[in-house]
Amino acid sequence: MQVEALKLTPVISSATTNINQNQAVGKKNFSEYFNEALNNVNDLQLKGQQASIDMAAGKVKDISQVVVATEKANIALQLTMQVRNKVLDAYQEVMRMQV
Repeated sequence: MQVEALKLTPVISSATTNINQNQAVGKKNFSEYFNEALNNVNDLQLKGQQASIDMAAGKVKDISQVVVATEKANIALQLTMQVRNKVLDAYQEVMRMQV
């Protein structure tokens, strides 16, 4: 049985150095996750659009592929809009709070 050494993290007094260390280690912050998610939704939208164009041009033999691609894009867009709505609701709730 192999026993690994303890990895102790130093106490950091500044939040800025903590953020820099997280980025150096390879951890992503919220904006990077958000941008990546939006790019994925955009890619699904483009694939669905291309599948529809290919179907109209007669390049697709199986229509179910087109339906699946467009439904993936539709569901991803609906999910993105719901997340946006929840974020806006949370922001508005925070702005209503009295300090």
